[in-house]
Amino acid sequence: MEIELLTPSKETTDIILEEGGDPLKSCFQCGLCTGVCPWNRVTTFSLRKLIHKAQLGMVDFEDEEVWRCVACNACVERCPRDVQMPILMRAIRRVIMEVGAGVVPHSLRISEKNISAVGNPLGEPPERRMDWAKDLDVKTFTKGTEILYFPCCYQAYDPPTRRAAIATVNILKKVKADFGIPDSSVVCCGESIRKAGAESLYRKLAETNIKIFNELGVKKILVTSPHCYHTFKDEYPEFGGNYEVIHLSQYLDQLIQEGKLKFTKPLVKKVTYHDSCCLGRYQRVYDENRRVLTSIPGIEFEEMRDNREYSLCCGGCAGRLWMETKKGERFSELRLEQVAEVGAEILAVSCPYCMANFNDAVLTTGKSEAVEIKDLAELVSEAL
Repeated sequence: MEIELLTPSKETTDIILEEGGDPLKSCFQCGLCTGVCPWNRVTTFSLRKLIHKAQLGMVDFEDEEVWRCVACNACVERCPRDVQMPILMRAIRRVIMEVGAGVVPHSLRISEKNISAVGNPLGEPPERRMDWAKDLDVKTFTKGTEILYFPCCYQAYDPPTRRAAIATVNILKKVKADFGIPDSSVVCCGESIRKAGAESLYRKLAETNIKIFNELGVKKILVTSPHCYHTFKDEYPEFGGNYEVIHLSQYLDQLIQEGKLKFTKPLVKKVTYHDSCCLGRYQRVYDENRRVLTSIPGIEFEEMRDNREYSLCCGGCAGRLWMETKKGERFSELRLEQVAEVGAEILAVSCPYCMANFNDAVLTTGKSEAVEIKDLAELVSEAL
């Protein structure tokens, strides 16, 4: 067997630290991260080894392994030193994306260019961003409106995913909420492309949206994407964007608790729920979704074995949604096996990335007749 000799490089470690890789200093190589990483359910991936290479300055920036991490936070949940692995992986990818030290996957580069050029990863015309709402009689947000409803790029452009946005508008109108949607000048929230390492692009996106929000006097933002939720709530304040941010699941739960949302139509279905990483492990929003689902008459709710903080990632965050994953290595396909185990007819989600990945998975696994993928908003709207 040929042994490859590598020379440690302090300069490599230093540039990772400069790009935000401080968590590198805290890791003491226990290996728990590798043990819980979902990649090791489908292939072999040693996160511990990759971290050690970074500590020694021996990272190969052209190795596809640096693009595997989906920033699901499962490792952070178990780490005894609370090493923020997504932040460390973001720093490694910044060295590639910002400094030019390695190779960016082709499909990710296309999405990055789309976001940079037209403000969304799908490459759709920005002037068509709000076309999904043109027949819904919904107003554009103006100063003094209480709630800005901000659907993500996929819910604005992708037909299967936009059902969640349409259902959300129907719910908001039903409860007579004072809300509006943005005009077509807003852009992608930038959360996932930031995790993929494109920091300068992220800042440009954030500054664009914050300028629009602040000029409109936005105080409260309602979102149906956990990715928008995470970045608006936890990252935009760094750049002067301070708002009350609420995910639809939290808003619906509040309405139900206050008696402002009444269901009139039973949905006689067996339903299970998938916890999004960004809403679950990042934000600890677990109970609200379940309370909403179990409030709908007729629904028989059943948990999958990997749930709440132990939920299996769909595989879509940190830019992975825009990269090709080989059949047999897709977490979403494993998740559908768990759906089948509990005999659910509907897999409920609260995230457009999860929706997109599971919609693909039901087709690639031939399960489209066995299970429906529906957003929480769709189920609520159907029961009103």
